[in-house]
This record gives sequence, C-alpha cells and structure tokens, in this order.
Amino acid sequence: MAEQHRKTVLDSGWLAARSTEVQFTGIQLTTTHPPTSPTSPWMQALVPGTVLGTLVKNKVVPDPFYGLQNEDIVDIADSGRDYYTFWFFTTFNCKLSINQHCDLNFRGINYYADVYLNGHEITLPKGMFRRHAIDVTDILHPDGSNLLAILVHPPDHPGRIPPEGGQGGDHEIGKDVATQYVEGWDWIAPIRDRNTGIWDEVSISVTGPVKIIDPHLVSSFFDNYERAYLHTTTELENKSSWTAECSLSIQVIMELEDNICLVEHVETQYLSVPANSRVQYTFPELFFYKPNLWWPNGMGKQSLYNVIINIDVKEYGESDSWSHLFGFRKIESHIDDATGGRLFKVNGEPIFIRGGNWILSDGLLRLSKKRYNADIKFHADMNLNMIRCWGGGLAERPEFYHYCDYYGLLVWQEFWITGDVDGRGDPISNPNGPLDHDLFLFCARDTVKLLRNHPSLALWVGGNEQTPPDDINTALKNDLRLHPWFEAVDETNKSVGHLSPELTDPSQYLDGTRIYIEGSLWDGFADGKGNFTDGPYEIQNPEDFFKDNYYDYGFNPEVGSVGVPVASTIRATMPPEGWKIPVFKKLSNGYVEEVPNPIWEYHKYIPYSKPSNVHDQIQLYGDAKDLDDFCLKAQLVNYVQYRALLEGWSSRMWSKYTGVLIWKTQNPWTGLRGQFYDHLLDQTAGFYGCRCAAEPIHIQLNLATYSIEVVNTTLKELSNVGMEASVWNLEGTCSYYKILENLSLLPKKVASISEMDYPKSKNSELVYFLLLKLYSMSDHTTISRNFYWLHISGGDYKLLEQYRKKKIPLRITSQTSNEGSTYKIQIQVKNTSKEPYSKSSTSRLSYVDGKDSLETADSLVDKEHEVGWFKRLQRCFAGKSDGLKVYEINGEDVGVAFFLHFSVHTSKKDNKEGEDTRILPVHYSDNYISVIPGEVMHIELTFEVTDPEGVTPCVALHAWNYDEAHFIL
Repeated sequence: MAEQHRKTVLDSGWLAARSTEVQFTGIQLTTTHPPTSPTSPWMQALVPGTVLGTLVKNKVVPDPFYGLQNEDIVDIADSGRDYYTFWFFTTFNCKLSINQHCDLNFRGINYYADVYLNGHEITLPKGMFRRHAIDVTDILHPDGSNLLAILVHPPDHPGRIPPEGGQGGDHEIGKDVATQYVEGWDWIAPIRDRNTGIWDEVSISVTGPVKIIDPHLVSSFFDNYERAYLHTTTELENKSSWTAECSLSIQVIMELEDNICLVEHVETQYLSVPANSRVQYTFPELFFYKPNLWWPNGMGKQSLYNVIINIDVKEYGESDSWSHLFGFRKIESHIDDATGGRLFKVNGEPIFIRGGNWILSDGLLRLSKKRYNADIKFHADMNLNMIRCWGGGLAERPEFYHYCDYYGLLVWQEFWITGDVDGRGDPISNPNGPLDHDLFLFCARDTVKLLRNHPSLALWVGGNEQTPPDDINTALKNDLRLHPWFEAVDETNKSVGHLSPELTDPSQYLDGTRIYIEGSLWDGFADGKGNFTDGPYEIQNPEDFFKDNYYDYGFNPEVGSVGVPVASTIRATMPPEGWKIPVFKKLSNGYVEEVPNPIWEYHKYIPYSKPSNVHDQIQLYGDAKDLDDFCLKAQLVNYVQYRALLEGWSSRMWSKYTGVLIWKTQNPWTGLRGQFYDHLLDQTAGFYGCRCAAEPIHIQLNLATYSIEVVNTTLKELSNVGMEASVWNLEGTCSYYKILENLSLLPKKVASISEMDYPKSKNSELVYFLLLKLYSMSDHTTISRNFYWLHISGGDYKLLEQYRKKKIPLRITSQTSNEGSTYKIQIQVKNTSKEPYSKSSTSRLSYVDGKDSLETADSLVDKEHEVGWFKRLQRCFAGKSDGLKVYEINGEDVGVAFFLHFSVHTSKKDNKEGEDTRILPVHYSDNYISVIPGEVMHIELTFEVTDPEGVTPCVALHAWNYDEAHFIL
C-alpha cells in the first residue's frame, strides 16, 4: 500500500453519541466540555466504521446479521436523518517543531461532516468517495494535546424501502455519490443507517515545508519486454512562505529472500518549489533490463518492487517520504474476433478470465487488513484470476488492492452506477445519475489517483448494467484515455524518446494505462451492446454448462447459482426457528418447489430447484431429514454446480469464450445464496469445486459429450505426461480402468484426449465414482486430480444414501507446527480398505509386448515413510511442534471414502453446549475430498488463533460414511 511515512493513523480511543442527545456544540466539545469516558450518551466508537457498526458493537441495537433482528432496527426512512447523525470524538497528541506542518486526513466519510479541532470549525464537503486533507498546523495546541470532534451527516437521499423490497429500494440513494446496495438488494437486507459514518481511515501526517502528493508510477516495455522503463510524476506542495530548494530522490528496491533487498535504482533531482504553491514534477525515466514481471494468479510470480520517493529541503532536511509496492506489467484488452468477447493480455500473453463478482467485505463496512487478507487469499486459493468490484458497492480500498497485488488477482473496478438505481428497476429509476455530476467526477478522479499505482487494477468500468449519464461518461472517457504506448498494438518497433510533445510522459496522465469501458454489458462483455444478457442466477443442470447453446456471448460478467453454507453457520446466525429446512412441494408437472422458512426467505435463500427446468438437485440424493442432512447434501450440489460451471466455460476456452465472472464469490452479510464462503469465513464445498475446476492445468470430464479433456491455461507446453481414468462402484471395486501415456499438451489450449466410454457400456452402474488423473511420466507426480460421482442418464444419487452405512477404514497422520498464534497442520489421509486386486490409481498400468500388465507402486505407506515425509514438511515451517500423531478409523467395508471434509475448533473447558466452536478462517490446500482404496492424500491447514490463552485447536473430520465427526487432532 502507498504509505506517507510521516503518518499516524487514528483508529482507537474514539467515542460516539447521537447528535440529538449531546447538549454541547462542537466548539464546546473541543474546548471546555470534552467527553472523557463512554458514559451516556457517549459510547465507544468504531472508527473506521459506521454509526450502525458502533451501535451493534455497544449492543444498543441487535445484530442485524442474525435471524430477523434487522427488522428490529429503526430504518432511517422512518426515524429521519437526525437519528443517524452522530458525533465522533477523540484526542490525539501532535507537537510540531519549527517549519513542520500537519494535515488531518480523512480517506472516506459518508456523507459529509462538520469537523471541530480545538474550537475551530471546518466543514467537509459531500461525497462518500473523496479524500479530505485539512492543514491544521495553525490549529494544533502548542503542548501537543488536541481535541477532535466530528459531526457526521447521513446521505441527503437515504430513500425509503418499499414493502416488497426490491433492488435498491426506491432508488433515491442514486441521487447521492454513495454505495447503492444500502437500500437492499436480492442478496442483502437494507442497511438501516445507509453506511453513515467515518467509514475509512483517519490520520494525521506531519511533514516539513514540502509535501509529496499522489505520485503516479507507470511502467512501459519495449523489445519484447526485455527493455522496461519506470515513469514517475508527483505533485509537490510547498506549505511555507519561502521558495524551497529541494533534492527529490527515487529509489527502487527489490526484496530477495530472507529480508535481503537489492537496490535497483537511486536517482536524485534538484528543483525549486515556489512559496505557497503546488507544482507537478516528472522524473527522468528509469531504465530496467528484463525486470521481474508481475503476473496474475496461475500465470507466474507476483514480483513487486518497493518504490520510495523522498524530498529533502535545504536547511531543513527530509521533508516528506512516500513508498508503494509496484509491479512491472502491461495489461491490454481487445474484442476477440473469434468469440466476440473481450480478451485480456498480461505482458503480451492472453489470459483466460475465471473470476468472481465482489460486493464488499462487510455490509456494515467493518473493514480491516486482516479480513481483506483472508478474503483475497480465498480467491487466490480458488485459482481465480479476476475480481469485479460491482458498481453498487465500493471503490475498494488500498488494503484490498494491496492483497490483490500480492496474490495476483486482476481487478475490474466500477464506478457508482447500477442499472436498477440509475435507469431501470421498479419503480423506474432516474437515468441521470446523481444530482451533482461535478461531485461524481471529483470522486471518480480522486479514486483513480488513490488506486492507479496497483498492478492488479486491470480496467475501469462506468457502471453495472448501465452507463453513466452522457456528460459523466464523456468526461471519464477523456480522463481515462489510453496513452499510445498502452493501446493494444504491436510494441516491438517503438522506442522511447520519439513521442510528439503533446503525448508527454505516460505518468502525466490521470491514468492512461488501463481501458475504460462505459458499462458491464458493453464492448466485449455479454452481447456488447448493453442489452440485459448476463446471468442466469439460479440452479442449473450441470451438463448444460457444456452445451453450445448455454450462453451465446464470449464473456459473461455475471453467472450465478446456489450457495447454502454448512449447518454450523445456519445455527450461528439464526435462532432455532431458522433451522427448519425448506418444505419440498411436489407440483403437477413433476417438479418440486422449495418453500423456505421466513428467516431463510429474509436471508435471500435461492432454491436448489427450478420448476419446469431443473429438478431439485438436493432431492437427487434422497429426502433431507434435518438441517445437517440438508446442508451436507447442499454441499454436494454446491461442489458439482460450480465445478461444472467453470469446467463448461474452460472447455470452450478461446473457441467460444474469453472469460466468465461468477455471481458472486461471497456475501457481505449472512445471506443464503451465491457464495463460495459465508460471512463468517467458512467455505462451502462450492469453493473447492471452483478450486478444482480453475486450476491452471486441469483434467476434466465434459458432462455433455463424456470426453476427457485437459485444459492448459499456462504458458508452458506439457510433454511426457499420462492420463489415468478409473471407475469405482459402490462395492469398492474398480470396474473400469484406462491409461494413456506419452501425451503432449500445448500451452493456452484445450485438448480432448479420450472418450469416456464406460457410461455407454451395458455393465455401467446406476451410480459410480470416476477418478481422473494427469501425471508426469518422469516421476509419476500428479499434475491434476479430479474426482466425480455420477449417475446414468435420467438417474439420481439415491443409492448414495445406502452407501452412508459403509464404514471405510482410514489412517490419518498429522503434524502440527505453530509460530506464535499461527498454526500449520499437515495431514495425510490414507484409505486403508484392502481390495485384493484392483487397477487403482495407486498403481500404474504399462504396456509390455502389446499386453496389459500391472506394475504395483508403493500403495502402502509404512510408518517410517510417513515420518520421513512429515520431517521434510516440518523443515518448511519453523516453530513449535507437538510431534507426529496417527489416528485410525476402523471399518470393515471396502470402497471409496466419500466426501471427507475437515474443520478446526477450539478446545476449552468452558465451552457451552451448542456454542459455535469453529476457528475461522482456515486456509485448506483442499477439502471435501474423496479417497479411493489404497490412495494417500495430503492436506495442509493454516489458521490463526486470535486468543491463544487457554485454547487448544483441534481438527474434526466429517464424511459421508461417518455419522459423527472424528476429532483426529
């Protein structure tokens, strides 16, 4: 993240009170009558945060994310704006030396504020997405103690929620430059205060006479990326009354390993900055030969350089310093002739987009670096490569972008326009956008300056399913026009130094390095013409994703499905009346309609059936008995649904599609639809279906044609690889086995390598398991593994209900290491059921003299081998270790250990009955796995115990074949 090195963040010690309950003025609060403790009407405040977040923190109102409690909170439409107009108060220490200056900075206030500092009043203008920097040098107390009070006003047009709800309520919020989801949507209930508050960072920054403002970093490439240049322009503000003679330096540092840094460049320039003025300065370009490039997730490393800018003033010393992690990369895109979809290139290489739609981390804007880290790592764990920041949410924060830079997630950032609020909807909304167009453009330009240096930022988009009003759209097109070096044309014949004067250095543009698209359905997205051609958003037949007529256009920016979380999350977020599963109502046409309970309906439950199109996918596994059974079967559907979605798109990579974004990856509240992980940060099985399908090199079954395909999205050709397919019946026998070797797979291609003829055979089972493996022939390591459960055409999975009675023996070996509060657990799972002779994937079939012979591999891993394996792993993680542990699950049956999944819990003596003991989040290398006889699988878990005193983490194993959880650690 960009850092002003002389900055102090004010994020603790705040108090808040409703304005109508405070009898003093802002001048009195910051002079003679400051609040001193959280006594009525004052309470501890959440800053950064919102009014509602503060009220929830102090239990003044119930948790709006639990059950129906949001209905018990007064809506601003009924209370009036004064009810959510709040004072925020804090103190801070800042004592200035001679020629020092202090700014009070607000990175985001919703919607405007009156600021009082030591008895002085400053009015902050309107706009949720604008920064404020106030020079308070002459206001600070000489002794360094300062009193700060801020009166925060809600949006001017908070709107009213119609009885039927709807997308964006009555749309009035669209008249302001603010988040639009706050009036409610089909995935979230209304936010009662409309996010009023000091919702982003507050800080003070102390500098000398000259301050560095909004540097712009741009990399350009020539000679097939062997030659690169760093272009840098910055604003400088001289706050003094005399001309400042300055030395301005830039350093570029590459961190190697073990905290060893390599200084790539140091450059110093000398200049004069006139008194009381702002100037723009452009450094001479810095040359790099073959720099380490930044690549998206799955295509290479995310190499980042630390760029540091310092300014020294003669007879003063260092006046200010600024730094930013910067990635050398070039992003281009154009409309692909073959598909009509928008095709993205990074560093000259096409990238097949498999990403997700993102609203925001938390509906009450309880944003934090820790939460952002978990959120973005989850997306990288799923092997996604793009996140779309939807227009009804936030211009995301630098912390969000920092982790996207780090984990390699490209970002599609929209401005604050949505079709439902800005032109469509019921009632029909106002198509002219916010009332104050100049304010919108100010916020947009300020957002660009805030975010433009992040390598993950891939494109700007005017709005969701709508374009901004014509004047705003024209201004954004002009402001964000591409510099000639960044147009999608051949670069090889260009050289630095031959631009005409009017083109200038690219860092002098507002941006100029990324495209601007006027709306999410235009210019290579959906039909490209703005027609409503994204979606669908409901349950689908898995095989339909593979059919040629499923989606007609090259890039779908929104396609969604189901997403019920695990039962523990339902219990943690709803009272017992919310634990009732839907009623399955049989219709005359043979389809089933799901009727959810009122709490599920309030939490936007989306059914697992679509009468007349899709039979109920949960009932394919038999009738759900209770909440646990329903949620477990929902996870089976979640896995199948999202794996099929991404595999269907990948199957037509470049021939029909250039990309897809799933609606949506997560929920900013406790919703029951369209998510890979819930608001508590526990993953659904869909998370791992996505992770499987989106791996960079992936073997898959085309569910429409039953051909076996390999998708290679990487830049490398694969040679000397083999494919293995094995079918396992419910009796534990391998009834079909096929192997192909000496395969070669081209980069960035899909190859159909074999037909899966088992389903057409007379002896095919009603329900069976299929394991596909792609492996290296040189060392037999697995490159891609994909496990399916399948039924014959027109069938179902009800036989799996009987399969639950089979008790499959397992041996689980684990090793725990921790460093402080961070834990890493290595787990090895082995299916120890013994089948006398089977062509399992723990064996390798080779061809000798034209005949099949079975070469047995090391299918049984003895204890000595296990210990050696864990010792090697242990070297990778320094810290305390509690040794190797082995847990045996006894069973007499033979077969696949089906749908194993882990969870991590606290083990405390004072745990209450029914208490949610999960430790969240946990990052798993895989979960919801199935293990065939003799097979060994390795799983890694990492997590943090936030309150380690008296807490011993333990790991539970759940599975289709076991009624109770086994605490294996």
